[in-house]
Amino acid sequence: MTGRGGRASNPFQRCGKDIVGWRTTWRIIFFRDHKFDRSGLCAIWSSMNRPDLILLSGGALLAFAVVPVAAKPPAPTSILPPVVAPQPAIPAPVAPVAPPVIVTPPPVPLPPLSSAQESWLNDWLRRGAAEGLMAKSKAAAALTGDALLSATLDRARALSTGRVSTADFLNIWALRPAPFDPRPSLAKAIAEDRLPQWAAGLTPPYSGYDGLRKGLANYERIRDSGGWPKLSADASPDAIRKRLAIEDKAVTPDEKLVDALQRAQRRYGLNPTGQLGARTLAELNVPVEDRIAAIMANMERWRWMPRSLPVNRVQVNIAAAVLTMFEGDQPVKSMRAVTGSPDNQTPMLSSSIHSIVVNPPWNVPASIARKELFPKGRATLLRQGYKIIGTPEGGQRIVQPAGPNSALGRLKFDFNNPFAVYLHDTPARAKFQSYDRLASHGCIRLEKPVPLAEMMVTGDPKLAGQIQTLIDEGKTQRVSLPQEVAVYLLYWTAFAGSDGVMNFRSDPYGWDKLLAQKIEASSRRVDPTADHSTAIASKD
Repeated sequence: MTGRGGRASNPFQRCGKDIVGWRTTWRIIFFRDHKFDRSGLCAIWSSMNRPDLILLSGGALLAFAVVPVAAKPPAPTSILPPVVAPQPAIPAPVAPVAPPVIVTPPPVPLPPLSSAQESWLNDWLRRGAAEGLMAKSKAAAALTGDALLSATLDRARALSTGRVSTADFLNIWALRPAPFDPRPSLAKAIAEDRLPQWAAGLTPPYSGYDGLRKGLANYERIRDSGGWPKLSADASPDAIRKRLAIEDKAVTPDEKLVDALQRAQRRYGLNPTGQLGARTLAELNVPVEDRIAAIMANMERWRWMPRSLPVNRVQVNIAAAVLTMFEGDQPVKSMRAVTGSPDNQTPMLSSSIHSIVVNPPWNVPASIARKELFPKGRATLLRQGYKIIGTPEGGQRIVQPAGPNSALGRLKFDFNNPFAVYLHDTPARAKFQSYDRLASHGCIRLEKPVPLAEMMVTGDPKLAGQIQTLIDEGKTQRVSLPQEVAVYLLYWTAFAGSDGVMNFRSDPYGWDKLLAQKIEASSRRVDPTADHSTAIASKD
């Protein structure tokens, strides 16, 4: 169907209807047994609100299918108008995909409390300070009904996964507690009248937590009795002895003062000289409120731990700079470590050691290269054995080849983490003789890396006993462990010794006071039993 000049004409124009690009967009498929004129076409166009079946005047049935040209439909019996130069197909509209519907189950209903259960729960709520959830409790009015149940659920979550919300964590506190919903277990405990048993199961199931709880009770008694006096550098032996006896009941009037001082110095992680030096004096003069804050902070960190730990694992106490290897859930090897300095803090985290790099090169982190190495000058770096390598972006990076002088020593223990930290050997051995070993850029340097590596590969007959041999070969190679070993980087500054006496380490990163203040602030916001008048720790 063409018009003047041989150009295709639009059969819909004469009826006042025009389709732009009709030739290329639609095919009209109809039955060949029926003929129609222009008025019939207009009827078709007017009926396009029903494109599937159109009934024309005279009863002719027209099948009208709209098909994109590029879709290649079956050959029709007739086509109007003829297709002349197909254009790119108009893509069919894509229906938006609805996001998945997350169905949250309704909360587990809680049975009504008996009067005896209400009384027990109110008494339990008043003991929050004993669990390190606040510096001091107050005698709050008894709660009932929904208010009591809400406070009970809040306390249960605090005891199980921590008082401080993870949204309020520092990024470097990368140890995160698992979510916990106390409603199902509380409903069961109410129905079975077993609230004491339920409450006892909320706290971390570790002797380390229990030891801190007992220690907290002792230091709260000391605080409520007036604390301890501040000693001077020239304090008399009797004054020193009395001060030591407040924390250490083993001190007697007849005991040599040097022995009592050595015992205290070991509890503080100091060199046990038996002399009242500056560091020892400073530890003895730490206010009792700060000791309570440290215990509270460490109890909170226990609440972040999983309820069961792998029986074979590596634990690093960042604050004490000590690594301990566990097998069968028992400590089997301990060694000194060097952990991050206060300016280069080692993160708290958990991961799994998956491989050991033997004779590793050191790809110097950009921050260390920029601040410490590039200022030395290119000639000095090359003379010291470093390599300067160009980057695709046009910059430069520094690599220290493997060897006896490599900063990573002979072994590097790799585990996935967002901070790019790892355990490694070091040629700088002098720091292991010091009692102040927080000096790294954030990674953990090991005193005895070879025995640790040997313990990790004992399950592989081809590797057992071969670590030193691989080192002596001098080649850089990665050794996959026969079984990954869990690793925990933790920050313990307060813990009970085997005799039940509290041990303390300095708070090099300032995390204890910060965390204790966050605990107290959280409790004061939501816990009606928190006493607002008690200071959580001394001011700096």
